[in-house]
Amino acid sequence: MTLLNIITYMGTFVFALMGALKARKFKMDIFGGLVVAFATAYGGGTVRDLLIGIKPVNWVNDYFALGLVLAGTVITFVVKEGVNKFSKTIFFTDALGIGLFTAAGIEVSLRNGVNDAYALIMGVISATFGGLIADIFCNDVPNLFKKGELYATACAIGGGFYLLLKNTIIHKDVNLIICVFTVLLIRIYSKRKRLQLPNI
Repeated sequence: MTLLNIITYMGTFVFALMGALKARKFKMDIFGGLVVAFATAYGGGTVRDLLIGIKPVNWVNDYFALGLVLAGTVITFVVKEGVNKFSKTIFFTDALGIGLFTAAGIEVSLRNGVNDAYALIMGVISATFGGLIADIFCNDVPNLFKKGELYATACAIGGGFYLLLKNTIIHKDVNLIICVFTVLLIRIYSKRKRLQLPNI
């Protein structure tokens, strides 16, 4: 199993947890939780694959990824603590998830002949559109559109570093890890310092 596979599966599990926790916040049953977990884990990658013409999309026939989504939903269902107690966990989990999927989305796009600029866009889509779809399902304002949230911007900066370093002597696997942690750290720092983009 390559590092890209590991990152993709980690992102799938982390986002499945995120989706299930979101469903729990809105008091859905376990089936609703599974639907939202599935959308969160697979939504961004599905949109990316459809846009760049990957057939079938990434999750079809992947039983291991499906098992990760089911496991994330079941874990959330079994742990009976209140959602408010998990607010910090939810944030850090989401920050890690967008970092993982930014790196994976860019690398998958590059391997399928997409140029650097559009690979960066595909990386941002991979990282953010699953949460966007899940928020729509929950009738909530997506993080992608919230004022005071460097969300997609963090993905774009981390992905930009990945593209800048990909032709250097840095090993590709190391570069993937740098991308993940750059997104994670920017997301955490911007939240703590309340950094935001200017209004349109």
